[in-house]
Amino acid sequence: MRERITSVEVFLFERPRDTAYLGAPGADEVAIGERYVVRGFNGTVYPLIDRSIVVRLRDASGAEGWGETYGLVAPRAVMEIIRDLFAPYLEALPPMDPGETWDALYALQRNRGYWGGYLADALAALDIALWDLHARAGGQSLQAALGRPGPGELPAYVSGLPAPDRAGRIEMAERWAADGFDAVKIPISHTENGDVPGEVEALRAALGPDHRIAVDMHWAYTAEEAIALGAALAPHDPWFLEAPVAPEDVEAQARVAAGLPCPLALGEEWRTDWDYRPRAARNACAIVQPEMGHTGITQFARIAKLATERGADIIPHATIGLGLFMAASLRAGLAAGAGCHEFQHSIYGRNAALLEGAAVCESGRFTIDDTPGIGAVPAPDAFAFLTRIDD
Repeated sequence: MRERITSVEVFLFERPRDTAYLGAPGADEVAIGERYVVRGFNGTVYPLIDRSIVVRLRDASGAEGWGETYGLVAPRAVMEIIRDLFAPYLEALPPMDPGETWDALYALQRNRGYWGGYLADALAALDIALWDLHARAGGQSLQAALGRPGPGELPAYVSGLPAPDRAGRIEMAERWAADGFDAVKIPISHTENGDVPGEVEALRAALGPDHRIAVDMHWAYTAEEAIALGAALAPHDPWFLEAPVAPEDVEAQARVAAGLPCPLALGEEWRTDWDYRPRAARNACAIVQPEMGHTGITQFARIAKLATERGADIIPHATIGLGLFMAASLRAGLAAGAGCHEFQHSIYGRNAALLEGAAVCESGRFTIDDTPGIGAVPAPDAFAFLTRIDD
């Protein structure tokens, strides 16, 4: 930051959906009030609405920077970390670069064992806003501030085919292919009675040999089960398999990576390069998927740098809230040389319409401008869904 931070505002973004992400709750799934559902296929809690936490920083010159992080579950936990600890410390710090600021904020609790989770998410929101301020102050786009000036494009892959049956999913995939998208990822939850090989086989027959088809395994398998599924999918030439086993089990991840006939992708739950390092040492994945809502820009860039050094591909993950961290992810991904970026088609366009400057995704590619900062700010209509937290 080039000027001292004088103001930190925190907003809760909430927007109802007609259909929850990954579909309406099933008979074997548990609703928690009107806010959450626990999915039967992996035991994870998901919100029934779109939700994130947005921050706005102002510095002594009056300039603004916007950031965003996860607020899917218990968002006030993240808000309180920002308001009680990070915001007053940030306002007390002298001006410094965003990476140095990230290190200073991270150091506050690391020796107590708090280096991930809600604390890191809170830090991610502020880090994105600090980079936005930093780049705008220099009249640069984020990608230029990260060493890659100019506009560009990133290939996009279609994430999810949320139709109720296989015929509908194939029809949806064919429509996206006709629109120029040559890659798709399906979750194990969108299959006929859990028949993942049959689903991929049907998609392969419909889309042809050159279409890239990935499978999100949603942490639902043991290492042995994941390897067996990989063998069953091998005749259908999967692009990659994602998140097969418990996310903290590095040994199992390494066993799966060694036993698959295709690349293994990991990383959406990582917060820092410390999460990646033991996996890099064990060759536990060939593709890294940093999620900007967890990493912020500083750690996204550090993870990407380490991945490049290790010869791993970079394909960022993309949970979507309002879309500010998605805007940062696209620009940081472009700067990092990402080969592709996730396109959450059921969410992205809907909420990107609430932003000024959001990247367009058409014909299989995101078009990324060279405008200042992360390139996006909330439009006036966004504030109908943003609640400022003052208490």
